This record gives sequence, C-alpha cells and structure tokens, in this order.
Amino acid sequence: MQNTIRIITRNSELALWQARHVAHKITEFYPKITTQIIGITTEGDRFLDSSLDKIGGKGLFIKELESSLLKNEADIAVHSLKDLPANLNSSFIIASILEREESSDVLISNKYQSIEDMPNGAVIGTSSLRRSSIINKHYPKLQVKLLRGNIITRIKKLDNNEYDAIILASAGVKRLGLISRIKQYLSKDIFIPSIGQGALAIETLQNNYFMVELLSKLTHQKTFIEVSCEREVGRVLEASCSVPIGVHAIIQNHSLKLDAIILDKETGCCVSSAIIGEAKDYITLARSSASELIDNGALNILKKYK
Repeated sequence: MQNTIRIITRNSELALWQARHVAHKITEFYPKITTQIIGITTEGDRFLDSSLDKIGGKGLFIKELESSLLKNEADIAVHSLKDLPANLNSSFIIASILEREESSDVLISNKYQSIEDMPNGAVIGTSSLRRSSIINKHYPKLQVKLLRGNIITRIKKLDNNEYDAIILASAGVKRLGLISRIKQYLSKDIFIPSIGQGALAIETLQNNYFMVELLSKLTHQKTFIEVSCEREVGRVLEASCSVPIGVHAIIQNHSLKLDAIILDKETGCCVSSAIIGEAKDYITLARSSASELIDNGALNILKKYK
C-alpha cells in the first residue's frame, strides 16, 4: 500500500480546510497512510478584476491542479464539486465524493437581516452569474456589483462598506467557522443552488487504479446520488460553469426531488423544471429534467453563454 498520499489544492483558507478534511478522512479509513498537502495559487486566484465567465470560468481554478496530477507532482486534487465541469477531461476521474454540507446560498450583511429588507439601489455583491441573474429577476431594485476573492477577502470588502450585502455558499462559510456572519439562508425555491454545491470531490488520474479503489470507500452514497443527478442535467445540456444554471437534488426517504432553472440575465427570462421520482432512477430523472428544460426553450438561453 502507498505510504503517503500527496494532496494538491488551492491555498485559500477554504481550499486548505477542504484538503485537511480529506486528509483526515483518508487517515480515518487508512491509519497507516500519511498525507501531504501542497497548496498552490491558481490562475483563477490571481485575476480578480473580472467576472469568471469573461476570463475562462471556474476551469481557471482546476487546470493547474490537474496539471500537477499529470506531472506526478501530486496523487489527488481536492475541489469544491461545483467548480468541476460535468464532463471531465478523459485523463481524470472523480474518485470520491464526500458527504455534502448544507447546499444553500446565504446573505451576509452588516445592515440588513434579509434580502427582502434591502432598499432600492442597495449594493449586493456576488461573482456568480446564476446568483446575479436570480437577483435581477426577483429583486430588480438591487444593484449587483462584482465580488471576487476568497471568502475572507469578500467579507473584508463587506466590512469596508464596499457592499451593503454579499451572497456566499453556506458550506464555505460554515467550514471556516463564520456561521455567526450569516443573516439569512436564501430560499432554495428561488436561489436554486449551483450543481454540486456543498459537496467535496477528490480527483485523480483515470489510470491510477490503486488510488481510485482506495478512495472509493470515502464516498457518501446519498450525496453521490444527489450530485450525480445534478451533474447529469448539466452534462446533457452541455452547460459550462459560465451558464446561469441552478440544479438541486435532494433525497427524502426513497424519493428524489429535482429542481432546475436556467436564466437569461439580460432579459429576465427563465425556464425551470421540478421533478419527483424514486432515488434509484436518478439518472433517468436527470435526463427527464434536461428534456423538459429543452422543450421549454433552454437552448435559446444556453447558446448565449457558449
């Protein structure tokens, strides 16, 4: 058995927390294995003046991590699953998906208790095309302003009064012990989360059979089904990380509830789908959702973001 597993990650506070969490899980299952965490600054971390959809999308956060795997500088990469495209490069595989944290978006503000309390012209920060499109549709009185940087940087910008409120993923806020900053958990009926939001993925080389087998034991099955369902919707639609799309699946008892939405930020138009079925049929449900979105005009929106 391999004695040490090298973990490549971005070196932001949240990414390092995630890598340490994965390292802890590995040693829980395999006490004789040690781990080494290697933090790097990616291109996505270096260029903070433009929205991600204009400079290459979330792929800017992962390509250098994947390059380290190809160069045998690391054995595995740890990602927020929402940063990974639905179709991975054939050289790579998601070897494990860990248990999902709360998947909702949250509002953080020093002035307001909820997004509904915010007055006309109030400035709300986000880097997400999905979130900004939802705000434009449901809260057109608000002014959306680009917000880039890691979670700590974003909160500092809020505290410096550059924004009246900001929206973040609740999972990252909780993982960094900042739950006290949360003013509101935003409704998942309106702010349908990003594909895979709240889940962690461990990526390795497709042909690293030993690592794939070893890491498979870390997978949380309920989370795997939920996020696989979400990712299948994205795969069928060929929706990149630069598309304003939300897809959220949740298993309750043996049923799976799947909500999806695609928005046009410019016109405010959107198409949505809501499906309930048996959890074991998660791939079929995902494809049915994608077909319903297409029938309702999703491709007309998607082509604007290709």
